[in-house]
Amino acid sequence: MQPAFTLRLATDDDIPALHSLIEASVRGLQANDYTPAQIEGALGTVLGLDTQLIRDRTYFIAEVVVENSNKTAGCGGWSNRKTLFGADHGPGREPALLDPATDAAKVRAIFVHPGFARQGLGSLILSRVEAAAQAAGFRSFEMGSTLTGVPLYCLKGYVETERIAVPLPNGEALPVVRMIKSLEPVA
Repeated sequence: MQPAFTLRLATDDDIPALHSLIEASVRGLQANDYTPAQIEGALGTVLGLDTQLIRDRTYFIAEVVVENSNKTAGCGGWSNRKTLFGADHGPGREPALLDPATDAAKVRAIFVHPGFARQGLGSLILSRVEAAAQAAGFRSFEMGSTLTGVPLYCLKGYVETERIAVPLPNGEALPVVRMIKSLEPVA
């Protein structure tokens, strides 16, 4: 039986749980795509929580009841700001606002706890994020995906446009895939 996940907007009170979830997700689910050195260098910079999304009320937390207690199962959000990816201290932060008429909403920081992987949670979070961005007037989406996320996003209609080697503080580089999806019919 599949767990009943609930999604709600994340709050500042969720920040410690989100940091723990993101680290568990990266270490548990991305080890086949990135080296231990890349993971260490990326945690907290490229791969991590952007608290601006919480302040903007565009970041969701997924929970599930396990043994009568809420457990954090996943998270993800979207942004109407130019920053494509990264945590609070990540590279390439651009806080300027986007124009829904001409810009793509940024799909940001979707992570699933390894204990809840392959149960439809990533798809559920992505669907909620896209619906929220669409409700704000956006007709297209853009993301900086991890290598691990690319297969899911391709299944959901995203197209790879560029591979970016993001320099990390420890001298490593992390491959990130820029992907786009449009709700407009392609001519």
